Amino acid sequence: MSAPAIVLLVVFLVVPFVLSIGFAFTDQRLIPNPNLPTSFVGFRNFVRLITDSTFQRALRNNFTFTLVVVPVQTALALAMAMLVNTRVRGTNLFRTIYFSPVVITMVVVSIVWYLLYNPDQGFINRTLRTLTFGHWPNVRWLQSTFWALPAIMILSVWQGVGFQMVIFLAGLQDIPTELYEASDVDGATRRQKFFHITLPQLRNTTLFVVISTTILSFKLFHQVWVMTRGGPQESTMTAIVMMYRQGFQQGRVGYASAIAVLFFCMVLIVSLLQRTVLKEERAVD
Repeated sequence: MSAPAIVLLVVFLVVPFVLSIGFAFTDQRLIPNPNLPTSFVGFRNFVRLITDSTFQRALRNNFTFTLVVVPVQTALALAMAMLVNTRVRGTNLFRTIYFSPVVITMVVVSIVWYLLYNPDQGFINRTLRTLTFGHWPNVRWLQSTFWALPAIMILSVWQGVGFQMVIFLAGLQDIPTELYEASDVDGATRRQKFFHITLPQLRNTTLFVVISTTILSFKLFHQVWVMTRGGPQESTMTAIVMMYRQGFQQGRVGYASAIAVLFFCMVLIVSLLQRTVLKEERAVD
């Protein structure tokens, strides 16, 4: 019964990954040239990659994006989950509203926000000018080397926070109510309940949210490609965007494969470090 799924995983995941490892040590091209056969180049692609200033800039952008988006998105998701976890009228409506951006594809979201960020006719600049009585400058969000990456961060948090909210909501509803009832008897405040009951009980949930959000943050591609193509002046360049450019636009499959392999190793190391630091709470026999 599992054979079809296994075959699909092998064909579309395992085989391409193995091939990319092999291509990383060659000068493979996207369109083979009979006059220039593919040859083994050893670690030349990796050596060139480490000294590539574009790749260094892409890694800095990736880590900056992750260091900002992961904690902000996690904190907002927890706050929203606690808000919609209360038993008040309209809770289901708010849950739907908060989660709706998740089901919209990132390409569509990026196009909409590209229009919102328009410096002249965009909703964001117009609203800010109205609120400041015309004193807000005409910010060119996606054309500025300073604002482009923060603008993409805001979009990414808005689109993805609903998914983490649902995960936290499931964790909150799994906390035994007896713990809160006992704390009420002891006269605990809301702050004490949050830090001594809610957060410890959400340890494993938080671990999952942080690791999954980190992996998704490192895979940053769609919103950058749709909105800025890595510009201006590589201020939003990421490793995946660079890999796509090298592999599909410039036809350097070997070099793009080296980017993929090195980037995979880095994300794996970061994920393992996170798992080590944020150890899962084990049940005590």
